[in-house]
Amino acid sequence: MKGNIEQRAADLAVYIIENRATVRAAARKFGISKSTVHKDLTERLQNINRSLYLQVKEIMEINKAERHLRGGLATQKKYKEIARKKT
Repeated sequence: MKGNIEQRAADLAVYIIENRATVRAAARKFGISKSTVHKDLTERLQNINRSLYLQVKEIMEINKAERHLRGGLATQKKYKEIARKKT
């Protein structure tokens, strides 16, 4: 999805808004790096579509506030799987 950068930024924003997805999930879905997703959404989209930018910015701020919780859950899941394999 390298063609039209403006269209990619808008598509990423719509995907994140509709699915309340993280930057990592959007990067995985579109097959691009999370750095590219972040740049598209924070820099490029602001100049392309201001209202879409404001919507996606709100979701990204929520995700940023919750990321320590997701990290803790991932660690908890990892150790539960390790414990299960030992028994």
